[in-house]
Amino acid sequence: MTSLTHIATPDGVAPGVNYSHVVWGTGRFVALSGQCALDEKGAVVGEGAPVAQAHQVFENLRRCLEAAGATFDDVIKMTVFVTDIALLPAIREARDAHLTNGRLPATSAVQVAALFRPELLMEIEAFAVVADR
Repeated sequence: MTSLTHIATPDGVAPGVNYSHVVWGTGRFVALSGQCALDEKGAVVGEGAPVAQAHQVFENLRRCLEAAGATFDDVIKMTVFVTDIALLPAIREARDAHLTNGRLPATSAVQVAALFRPELLMEIEAFAVVADR
């Protein structure tokens, strides 16, 4: 069994908007590589369409979590890499469709010059804690 604790606003720290400042738990640590908007054959999904790409990224994250016996409720940290910080609303829309409000992970967002393919707009990596097997 895992137990995760989320602290959205530690004393003396400005409130986080749409993320928790601190998350910890007990159990098995799971690291997910950065996921992009690629389908199972490696083709880009939603070229030029941030919302479509974000939904594909979260679907890929869901599949990776499932392979580890985890769900989005087990995610403690996400790092979002975007080619334009203006893409964050599209990412939040997809995230909100997958994550339970109030159980938001610690999150960082970083604008990068480029990803490994020019048509990709975002990449998201995640860490989770799940019950020991």
